[in-house]
Amino acid sequence: MTETAQNEDIKALTFEQALEALERIVDDLERGDVPLDQSIRIYERGEALKAHCEKLLKSAEDKVEKIRLSRDGKPVGTEPLDAE
Repeated sequence: MTETAQNEDIKALTFEQALEALERIVDDLERGDVPLDQSIRIYERGEALKAHCEKLLKSAEDKVEKIRLSRDGKPVGTEPLDAE
């Protein structure tokens, strides 16, 4: 099975699920009792999980908006949070 096929399930994970899986991988690698070949596989999966988390965070950041107020303080719409 290719690395891509092994990590295909990552796309369906929520941010929280992916982060939890990544934390388990880090714990396993830090313990140091995982055989080398398995360490390489789970490290690669960890990289895929990290990329997925970053993608989900970027998507969330893009959705964050701030509310624009009129002169009298009433909401009149939204704009991107980092609009200049």
